[in-house]
Amino acid sequence: MKNRLQFFTFLGLMLFGLSVTAQDVIRQRPCMSPSILEQADSMKLLLAKQGFMVVKEASMQMVSEYEMPVIVPLNEGSWYQFVFIGDVTSRLYEVRMYDWDEKEVIYQKKYWGDVDGNVISYAYTPKFSEFHMIKPVQVNKKKKDICGYVMLLKKVK
Repeated sequence: MKNRLQFFTFLGLMLFGLSVTAQDVIRQRPCMSPSILEQADSMKLLLAKQGFMVVKEASMQMVSEYEMPVIVPLNEGSWYQFVFIGDVTSRLYEVRMYDWDEKEVIYQKKYWGDVDGNVISYAYTPKFSEFHMIKPVQVNKKKKDICGYVMLLKKVK
């Protein structure tokens, strides 16, 4: 009887501990910024005219100065276009892309005063079919929580 009571007490504490740690999960939340959505629609139209179709897209709540990793499967030899649109009030925008071996294959940085400002866009053709990690980040001194938008497009024509 005593062993059973200890077992159920132990089991209860384990389950309680699991439920407490499960709440530490960071979940991605979409955000709605009319100016960013308008820019994203313009980019989609422009790239569609060049023969690209949207493969993945997402608005995302970001924290200033923290990378937001995005993992995408890419196929060898296909031509992709990646677009990141940051909050217009941020002062710095960066995107790094890594292949499966964690080798940096793309790095771009833009500042608030640049001509194309808050948009980073680049073409990429992978040498192997594998997952790639894209890490956009933006720095905003006035806001901690900021909106971002990512798109992955693939050449179809």
